[in-house]
Amino acid sequence: MKKVRILHRRDKCIGCNACVEAAAHRWRISRKDGKCTLVGSIDKKGNFSVIVDADEYEANRIAAKNCPVRIISVEFN
Repeated sequence: MKKVRILHRRDKCIGCNACVEAAAHRWRISRKDGKCTLVGSIDKKGNFSVIVDADEYEANRIAAKNCPVRIISVEFN
């Protein structure tokens, strides 16, 4: 089965909630700082990433498209 990598530059997040609305199972708003958090991700110097099954591709593609600061990318791994 194909896998998908989701990347998020959290430091640039403005907390608009667009990603949460598109893919609520993968995104949350942090109560600490109001920024979005990529659920299950690993932090590498402020770049968060997670590898998920291909069935999450479409919802997260919409999340990336709707992000006003363009800090989310979704690609097949």
